Amino acid sequence: MPTKPTTGSVVEVDGLTKKFGKFTAVDHVAFSIRGGEVFGFLGPNGAGKSTTIRMLCGLLEPTEGRALVGGLDVERDPEGVRAGIGYMSQKFSLYRDLTVVENIRFFGGVYGLAGERLRRRTAAVIEFGGLSGFENSVTGTLSGAFQQRLALGCAILHEPPVLFLDEPTSGIDPISRRMFWDIIREMASRRITILVTTHFLDEAELCDRLAFISAGKLIAMGPPAELKQTAVPEDLFELTVSALKEAREKIMRIDGVLDVSYFGRSLHVFCRRGMFRAETLELAMRERGLVPLKVRAIAPRLEDVFIRLAARAGPKT
Repeated sequence: MPTKPTTGSVVEVDGLTKKFGKFTAVDHVAFSIRGGEVFGFLGPNGAGKSTTIRMLCGLLEPTEGRALVGGLDVERDPEGVRAGIGYMSQKFSLYRDLTVVENIRFFGGVYGLAGERLRRRTAAVIEFGGLSGFENSVTGTLSGAFQQRLALGCAILHEPPVLFLDEPTSGIDPISRRMFWDIIREMASRRITILVTTHFLDEAELCDRLAFISAGKLIAMGPPAELKQTAVPEDLFELTVSALKEAREKIMRIDGVLDVSYFGRSLHVFCRRGMFRAETLELAMRERGLVPLKVRAIAPRLEDVFIRLAARAGPKT
């Protein structure tokens, strides 16, 4: 279960905007992250997630707005911001032709570590990543899971109070993803503040709060359980039926049906509140020549939240 965040904002974002010529990648985004909170940042590809993170890391200058990370202004003091954060991208930011220890020492030098502290932190990263015995292995020869642990270890080598993770589990097997999230929750319990982007909605469930961004705009924010109650105001039904594509097209023409999405081998049907019960929706389907195998009312899942929020936000322009 997610831990309760401590009070006090460590990251504060107000009207943050980034334009590339006439294109607005991030459009007046505003949110705050409390100390020890795991804050999930979700959205379709190209929604503005990575651009936002780069601005918060002091790597990209905002066009408008203001952001404070650990009390430092990302525009006025980007070097100070970078010194006080950890950052891990989906590419792991490692040098594949260096050994494990050489990577750790390189990043230690970048963060200004030397002498006894660097030796102590190197040993801690080796232990943290389960990399004992692999110290002199070339990083590019390691499995994806081991590279992931090494990359995270290098990101927290200097013990930063704020950590930005940009799709850190991309390309990792489910067991390694679960182990990685155990580590994230453990770091949060030590009051490390974490912002993470992910496309895996089972991971998003483990966050304290989520923010959904679409076409550069923040469209919803809150704890996962709260979003499932508030972001899907429609009644939701799950249908098991043959010929999914044909069935979807016919169901979309039923009055009171607002949207139909694929969900594995089933369909999720969003209906105007109070319009149907499972029995009456099944009857409406049969009247259109569809014979469902199963119709049941269900509670929204995060996938449903994502789909409805993205649909209401409309296509990116």
